Amino acid sequence: MKWRHAFQTRLAGVLALLLLVVVGAVYFAVQGATSRAVENQAQVQLETGSRVFERLLDLRGRRLQYGLDWLTVDAQFRRAVAEGQPAQILAALQRHGTGIRSSEVFVLGLDGQVLVSTLDGVPAQQVFPYAQALRHARRNSLQMLIVALAGQPFLLVQEDVLDPLPIARVVMGFAMDEAFATELRSLSNLEVSFMSLDNGQPGTLFSTQPLADRPAIIQALQDSTNPLAQMSEWHGMRFLSQVLALANTGDGGQVMALLQSPLDHALQSFAPLDRQFLGIALAALMVSLVGALLMARRVSRPLDALVQAAERIGAGDYRTPVAVRGKDEFGLLARAFNAMQSGIAVRERQLAHNALHDALTGLPNRALAMERLGSAISARRPVVLLYLGIENYRVINEGFGPQGVEEMLREASRCLLSSLAAGDSAARITGSEFLVLLENTKLDSAVARADRLYSLLTEPQRVGGDELRHEVSMGIAAYPEDGLQVEELISRAAIARHDAAALPGYLQIYQQDRDLAHQRQISLIRDLRRAAIEDELFLCYQPKLDLRHGYVRQAEALLRWQHPTLGLVSPAEFIPLAERSGSMASLTHWVIEEAIRQLAEWSVRGLEVQLSVNISVDDLGDEGLAPRVTELLELHGVLAGQLIFEITESAIMHNPEQALRILEQLRGCGISLSVDDFGTGYSSLAQLQRLPVQELKIDQSFVRNLDSTSGDAVIVRSTIEMSHNLGLKVVAEGVEFEPSLKLLKQWNCDTAQGYLISRPLNAMAFEMWMRRERSTV
Repeated sequence: MKWRHAFQTRLAGVLALLLLVVVGAVYFAVQGATSRAVENQAQVQLETGSRVFERLLDLRGRRLQYGLDWLTVDAQFRRAVAEGQPAQILAALQRHGTGIRSSEVFVLGLDGQVLVSTLDGVPAQQVFPYAQALRHARRNSLQMLIVALAGQPFLLVQEDVLDPLPIARVVMGFAMDEAFATELRSLSNLEVSFMSLDNGQPGTLFSTQPLADRPAIIQALQDSTNPLAQMSEWHGMRFLSQVLALANTGDGGQVMALLQSPLDHALQSFAPLDRQFLGIALAALMVSLVGALLMARRVSRPLDALVQAAERIGAGDYRTPVAVRGKDEFGLLARAFNAMQSGIAVRERQLAHNALHDALTGLPNRALAMERLGSAISARRPVVLLYLGIENYRVINEGFGPQGVEEMLREASRCLLSSLAAGDSAARITGSEFLVLLENTKLDSAVARADRLYSLLTEPQRVGGDELRHEVSMGIAAYPEDGLQVEELISRAAIARHDAAALPGYLQIYQQDRDLAHQRQISLIRDLRRAAIEDELFLCYQPKLDLRHGYVRQAEALLRWQHPTLGLVSPAEFIPLAERSGSMASLTHWVIEEAIRQLAEWSVRGLEVQLSVNISVDDLGDEGLAPRVTELLELHGVLAGQLIFEITESAIMHNPEQALRILEQLRGCGISLSVDDFGTGYSSLAQLQRLPVQELKIDQSFVRNLDSTSGDAVIVRSTIEMSHNLGLKVVAEGVEFEPSLKLLKQWNCDTAQGYLISRPLNAMAFEMWMRRERSTV
């Protein structure tokens, strides 16, 4: 039986030993696992604390930036900065209440010099220590900058002061002191320390650690070059520590942070297990298992909710909030998700609004107008388009500047909005052009609406103490009568608006088949710019008969255009297009140069002629006209007296003072001046006394059907007599019949021009005509 007892003993011993080994192994495994768990927890806590730290810095920076944005748009503050008085700037800061008691504010000039400082360590009238770093941050779109000021870490944000261009820069910052460190510890359960270094020399340390540990912290911040977390032990306390380099200014200045996760406090929670492990090992395992299952279930639910929320946000649903309650990290993350999707929704709405509305007037833009018009067409609702343009837009811009133009456009948009009925809409489609959509409106009602709108828009408006009036033209096109497509309707309304600008009145309704004429005009405007280069332009010359001596010694140079595909284009068609498109000045320059060249060529062949050349209203605003003409005359060896410049009286009256100055310059060069188309404008013979002109041309409308008993005869005869009394010669154009010529001779008219004498001839034909006429004299 001894073997049995021995076997039982050995079995018991083996079982006991096995149990001891198992318990020991479990014990040491738990100890090791406990230590590793504590270290991992500390690592996670340290990483979470780092993110909380970064988030807190970001929130503080955004709060500063928000206050700074309000400060820089404050009118009193901008006025104080513009005046450059520090006391006024400080007073404006105090009135604005931007948190100056808890933050430091620096007002910098554009050169980086400190104008105003609320920090004693940064005096005024010196260059801000980090002016270059601030400019670098702005170029790199950095919202915040961490620096060391007066031996203390600061978080800075900046903003320009605009009036309307940048006139100064405002920098606002808050100190990363012990209060900030304490706040961070309350959020992350980490010990936090901040310190600045200046070429290795420590500044003031701000820490949540006891005073006894601070020398070691300073030394650790000075010596640390490893950004990874490390174990450290101070005064018997173990910590998992990580040094963060928050800023490196490049001139030896640094801002360092030390985050520490204590290990001993975590280990103390495991101490009861050491004393009670053998008795409650199995129970602990079961409880741990149950607790793990419950914890996994508790953790998985909020994670599932966050994953679903992320998927909804990715799909564009920003309205459903994340339903995770609690004050733990998951609750904070859920609230952050809700705030994020709310912010995204607001920004998307703003972006959508900006994409479809004009930033200046707030009216819908061309894209939204086309969308609304397309919707009406799709629904087959009748629509009348009112295309409106402000014709004196450029004059207002030159006279009142961009600010005056903006006020004018805003006032015009207010008038448009006030005139809209329910279901109508207005849009700004280009700089000075608007589109009004009148749904379910008949054409006659649309015309009446246009009349009322015209009255509103043409009321005097005061800008900067001066009064201006809008010159408005309107075009109307209707769906479905004038088109079935969006672009087609808008294009035809624009064509009607251009017709309104060119014809008397202010309103035109689209006429069928105007598209072809409009396309022809576009083609002519485009081709006119290269007509001179392509040798498509040429001059014709119409003789002018001297009625007193009976021979021709003058002619008028008339511009002609031989288009390569459209054939000969009438000046009555392309001259208005040139004036409207800004090509008139280049055409006039070409005509003057060609006329002078032809005079020189004729002079070499013994033909002396005095040529008349027409100049436009644009030329009367060109201060360089007289010098250019003088240079051309000297180049070709032509006398100035061989040129006569004809100017319409309407061009002179467009800007009389400017015209008088240019005409006096031309007359000073020796060029003769003539008033063309007299009787069709707004001037009078009395007004001509001020102008240095020598000749007056009676418009052909008074001469063509001249009869001694007609009203035209009274006008022509009176004009001739009054012009002679003023010392002016008189030219009658449009002479086509012999009785008219006899009457002009009888009334002592100086010169006659018209088809009766000769049609306009090209250069060779004119020369032959002149030689033939002289041979018969």
